[in-house]
Amino acid sequence: MKSPLRTTAQRVEPPARRESRVRTGVALAATLAVALGAGAIPAQAAAPVPRTQAAVPGPKPRPTPSSATPGATTKDPSPADRAAAQKAAAAAAAQGVADRPYMGWSSWSLQATNYPGVNPNGNASWLNEANLLQQVDALATKLKPYGYEYVNIDAGWSTNYDWALNFDGYAREIASPERFPHGMKYVADAIHAKGLKAGIYLTVGLNKPLYGNGTVPIWNAPGCTTADIVYPDLRTTNGWDGAYKIDFSKPCAQKYIDSQAQLIADWGYDFLKFDGVGPGSFRGGDNYNNVADVAAWQAAIAKTGRPIQFVLSWSLDRNHAADWKQHSNGWRIDTDVECYCDTLVTWNNSVKIRWDDVPGWTPWAGPGGWNNLDSLNVGNGEMDGLTEDERQSYTTLWAISAAPLYAGDDLTKLDAYGLSLLTNSEVIAIDQQGVPARPVTPTGSAQVWGMKNVDGSYTIALFNMGSFPAQVTANWSSFGFGGKATVRDLWQHKELGGYDGSISATLPSHGSRLFKVTPKDGAVKMASYEAEASTNSLVRGASVGGCANCSGGAKVGNLYNGGALRINGVTVPKTGTYQVNIRYTTNDPRSATISANGQNAVTLAFPPSGGWDIPATLTVAVQLHAGANTIEIDSTTPVYSPDVDKIEVPLTVR
Repeated sequence: MKSPLRTTAQRVEPPARRESRVRTGVALAATLAVALGAGAIPAQAAAPVPRTQAAVPGPKPRPTPSSATPGATTKDPSPADRAAAQKAAAAAAAQGVADRPYMGWSSWSLQATNYPGVNPNGNASWLNEANLLQQVDALATKLKPYGYEYVNIDAGWSTNYDWALNFDGYAREIASPERFPHGMKYVADAIHAKGLKAGIYLTVGLNKPLYGNGTVPIWNAPGCTTADIVYPDLRTTNGWDGAYKIDFSKPCAQKYIDSQAQLIADWGYDFLKFDGVGPGSFRGGDNYNNVADVAAWQAAIAKTGRPIQFVLSWSLDRNHAADWKQHSNGWRIDTDVECYCDTLVTWNNSVKIRWDDVPGWTPWAGPGGWNNLDSLNVGNGEMDGLTEDERQSYTTLWAISAAPLYAGDDLTKLDAYGLSLLTNSEVIAIDQQGVPARPVTPTGSAQVWGMKNVDGSYTIALFNMGSFPAQVTANWSSFGFGGKATVRDLWQHKELGGYDGSISATLPSHGSRLFKVTPKDGAVKMASYEAEASTNSLVRGASVGGCANCSGGAKVGNLYNGGALRINGVTVPKTGTYQVNIRYTTNDPRSATISANGQNAVTLAFPPSGGWDIPATLTVAVQLHAGANTIEIDSTTPVYSPDVDKIEVPLTVR
């Protein structure tokens, strides 16, 4: 059933856009209003005259402590919740929805910048039909041959340049006649005519201007009004407090969501970004728990019969990862990548924090639902706000994380280097295989990430996160193989020949290399030592606990405030430096001090493994002498260290 409408417009004051979690001293611009929603189709029947009320700007959101706070504890989902999430994701992928990370373009980066001439009529004024269709043409010509297909219209399409909000008589937002004079169906049709897919944007809750004193009827729901879908006290929700929280214990509530989903489906949209979702979006507590909203939207989309990819934003709470995976097809793991400054992004503002934040989400990425790292702004040179080395590293992390690849640049002005980054088929293939990488070195300046590819080879990335040039080395043993391997440089499209045991490169500040490594000699010979073995020493509260996915079904935990594990009898054939793999579990960033034979102690940062029963590997260089040794893993701070599954020691020195 297609939905009718009558329209009205009301001016609303734009609340400030969310703040970035990381700042560089540049004030973030106040931007778009929260008056956002769906567009319009030709009327099929008369609609009642809408009622409106003035909108009150929501307060500027402030970040709450992130999951990366030392000592924080992110909980594992129950086995039943994890299974439900995996089942739902598999069902979506089987229907062709988010079966691989999507590729395309999004409007928000251009809307959010203060770069001269981009937003001449005020905040987010770039967004209009003429500008958008230019990007559609450029995407179809330059990037579509490489797999880019989604054109995602972000916030602001329902407001005029003076912030007049446009909505129909059923509390559903529609296209601004100033920005999109032909309406949103026309835009979707124009996108489809180029062989591309159309995306649109909404926020969680009932945006305040749509309430209309509670008397606005709900489409296709006789007897239901806006008063019948919210709480009587009009409690607020979303990342800006810009909407009334919907009460899904009321039957009219689902009907309202159904009416919105039907509207965007009737227009032909293939993608929905759902913003301001909590827990997340710098909000917590019952009023900002929008799991029910997300589930309602998933159900409503299914009822339309149209395959619409459904992605959540922003800074989603990883304690609810199973909910996000069960009810959506993607989730923004972090704050906006944009700097809200005179460029699109900056390295320090929020690009580099992704290296810290993505490891904890890695186990949740897969067909049907992907970790979304936000826009890829690497194509416009000076306007991007990055060096060429930073642009390559930015693209490398997105690709090895199996993240959606969607540009935020002006596609009509791509420079040659940016175009080469966005159209490197070998790097795109790494992303599209859908296998996310993990760091295998402690978090810090010199980082090594990698994963096993579906063809049996390995992708290995080297990063220098520091401010000065540095040598970074990847050891094959970190990935479970050894000996000789052939190496191909994916950015340079160049065969580098054979390497024995490792590869090193001196990288510039914020630089990277990306390799495809094909082993020739098979698995490396390693000696494995279980943490829970009775021959080891546990002190100051350290204890053995169960771990379903750990080697031997157990691990050592409670490494806290001096609690320590000493692994005895670590035997090697000769004295030297060994690349020891520590197999550990933690759902949050933790640290531990590692030493051998009581000497050369070093404190390391362990990135999240992604779950308390999901082991990950970190490699550390340890000096051992010929014969038997002890290796100690010690919590020397008042916060917990990671739990330890086992260590692996290669039988050859490097």
